[in-house]
Amino acid sequence: MKFTKMHGNGNDFIVIDDRKKEFLGKERELAKELCNRNFAIGGDGILIVRESDTAETEMIIINADGSYAAMCGNGIRCFAKYVWDENIVRNNRIKIQTGDGIKEAFLKVEDDKVKEVKIYMGKASLKIEDIPAKFEEELINKQIKINGREYNITSMLMGVPHTVIFGSLDNCDVSEGKSIEKYDIFPEGTNVNFCEVVSKSKVKVKTWERGAGPTLACGTGSCAAVVASNRLGFTDEKVEVEVPGGRLVIEIEEEGVYMTGPAVVSFKGEYNL
Repeated sequence: MKFTKMHGNGNDFIVIDDRKKEFLGKERELAKELCNRNFAIGGDGILIVRESDTAETEMIIINADGSYAAMCGNGIRCFAKYVWDENIVRNNRIKIQTGDGIKEAFLKVEDDKVKEVKIYMGKASLKIEDIPAKFEEELINKQIKINGREYNITSMLMGVPHTVIFGSLDNCDVSEGKSIEKYDIFPEGTNVNFCEVVSKSKVKVKTWERGAGPTLACGTGSCAAVVASNRLGFTDEKVEVEVPGGRLVIEIEEEGVYMTGPAVVSFKGEYNL
């Protein structure tokens, strides 16, 4: 099986062209095998290229533990660069079908190389039925208690469920996200983003990703953190997000959220299944 290893700010993926549907129905087992960092390629998840009836291409995302993800911000930037590089879709503006609907990728191309990718991420929803969450009202700066610790959380659907917790990252243990991910008010689990506000135009974020654990970057999580910080009056509409693996720029517009950041090819190869 041929593959391309890519990353967006250290959030790494194995990209597979499966337009012939050779791995249809085997995606979960494939992800668990390929993402093993000791016995295989290693990655936070796999991105599968399929043909689409409603867009120019379709992206299937499976996390390292075999669970399905509707959307991934860093992943879709890598995906957009991949389909350009491989001449699958040769447009500077690409419509990509995802589990969270059709997303648009805007490619910054210089000397026939993709330098940066901007993604229209859609609108965040704070409705508890969309997240989903078992709660009586919107989860905006609400206090919960898990394992004897209190957290003020703001939760939303930003492609996938996200929960944002504000505070100093120096006093943050990202592994606490494991308990919050499976907290009983989230029937489908949640990603957990620990966010430190630096200024009106900058935040720092560390993420515990549902189905993957701590990652060096999370695109949808960075968007969720900026939406939450803006909603609470901490930041403006355009914010630089510093993550352990690099930086992203998140912009809140009337029509939704835009994310801009890098997409990098690490290496290509063949894997013996």
